[in-house]
Amino acid sequence: MSEDHKKQLEQQLWNIANTLRGKMNADEFRDYILGFIFYKYLSERMSIYGNKLLKEDGITYESIDESSAEGKQYLEAVREEAIEELGYFLKPSELFHAIASRGNGNGHSADGQGVFILDDLSRILKNIEQSTMGTESEDDFDKLFEDLDLTSTKLGRTESAKNELISKVLSHLDKIDFQLEKTELDVLGDAYEYLIGQFASGAGKKAGEFYTPQEVSKILARLVTTGKTKIKSAYDPTTGSGSLLLRVAKEVEEVAMFYGQELNRTTYNLARMNMILHGVHYRKFDIRQEDTLERPQHLGLRFEVIVANPPFSADWSANPIHMSDDRFSQYGKLAPSSKADFAFVQHMIHHLDENGQMAVVLPHGALFRGGAEGHIRQYLIEDRNYLDAVIGLPANIFYGTTIPTCILVFKKCREHPNDILFIDASQHFEKAKNQNYLREEDIDRIVNTYRQRTVTEKYSYLAPLSEVRENEYNLNIPRYVDTFEEEEAVDLAAVSQELAQLNAAIAVADAEIADFCQQLGIDTPF
Repeated sequence: MSEDHKKQLEQQLWNIANTLRGKMNADEFRDYILGFIFYKYLSERMSIYGNKLLKEDGITYESIDESSAEGKQYLEAVREEAIEELGYFLKPSELFHAIASRGNGNGHSADGQGVFILDDLSRILKNIEQSTMGTESEDDFDKLFEDLDLTSTKLGRTESAKNELISKVLSHLDKIDFQLEKTELDVLGDAYEYLIGQFASGAGKKAGEFYTPQEVSKILARLVTTGKTKIKSAYDPTTGSGSLLLRVAKEVEEVAMFYGQELNRTTYNLARMNMILHGVHYRKFDIRQEDTLERPQHLGLRFEVIVANPPFSADWSANPIHMSDDRFSQYGKLAPSSKADFAFVQHMIHHLDENGQMAVVLPHGALFRGGAEGHIRQYLIEDRNYLDAVIGLPANIFYGTTIPTCILVFKKCREHPNDILFIDASQHFEKAKNQNYLREEDIDRIVNTYRQRTVTEKYSYLAPLSEVRENEYNLNIPRYVDTFEEEEAVDLAAVSQELAQLNAAIAVADAEIADFCQQLGIDTPF
């Protein structure tokens, strides 16, 4: 599928979302449209897989008679294989196309207006989840569709109005061919990411909870995959929609296993859908829903690559009991309760493998705030020497906040242990209506500067550890990258001459005004 077709698919999906949501907020409708796209994806995969299994029998999956003894035998055989390979099972009558056709009329009702499908639809979505119970994939499908509340009055005041809206959505989606058999491009995955991004830009402040702008995702992913083609494990402790982990996968040939943790239940469901929809096998990801700092779910594991965009300066308990937690105990201090930024850094460092690399987005204040945060910075640099680079980003590039941010890159085994690279990319961006964004050349410049550790005047600087020590572990970028632009020297002689010319011109104008006043018989204004 060409780039044009990909853009066409993205536009089609967004048009459906925009046209049909009516007065509903974008972030409210998001859960419905993304959930139904996911249901259609599962159906198409089920249909393709069923047809593949039944090819030798000369029948298609959708043609199976579910009520006959032979049909039931076929279904049971397909179900066993599908649960093992796909992780879930759908009967032919439960496939997206079947329910969309019923909702759209298609001969099932006398008036051709379509039949009531909401009860059937609710049952089918529950059946998908229940088909995985007691199997390896149960955790990945458990309560996956719980945010698709088909009883919500937001869909319409009456059952008939709700049914009409949902039938319309399914009918529009049913007309789109996802072309899943063409595996050379992850077209649907890209379109899904596009939709998530579109919803994020319309959701304002809430968007920061689930989405990292793609330009920032690209930078983080390229930084941590430097020198790598295959990765054993990738982890995001604040997973959001999973876009960061999936971006890492795009930068290398293979990621053997994805791990993540996400606090928000809706976002956690979105992340699991996003993984499956991008073709990540259910055995290849382990994403959990829980508070990362208070109740970590992957204790004892170490990861080769870690990326994160944690909530900026979030509150956390900072409970003294954490001082006996291996993630924090060696530092001697906990991050402040009103600013969890370095608590996330400590958590990530703890989970980083010896050959690992991590990149984390933080608010600028984390570079220079004192107290416990200054103490933690000092420990990471002086005692551990894990900090590899500090990158300043432009302001107003994240959804819901205009504050300037930075990226910190950490490695446990640094190839350049005697210095820290500072990059000031804060002035290199494109202005948009509501938000700034990084262009491809801005992204390339950051990544190439990091990989080559080049020093460029007013852009990047290699600071010896001794200099960072002299600055008392204050990492504020202007201390290291001098972006001061010297003003042009003022030519006083030229200014004096210009003033003389102006005075002469004023004298001429005054004389003309005095002459006019005399002719009019009035006093001059000077």
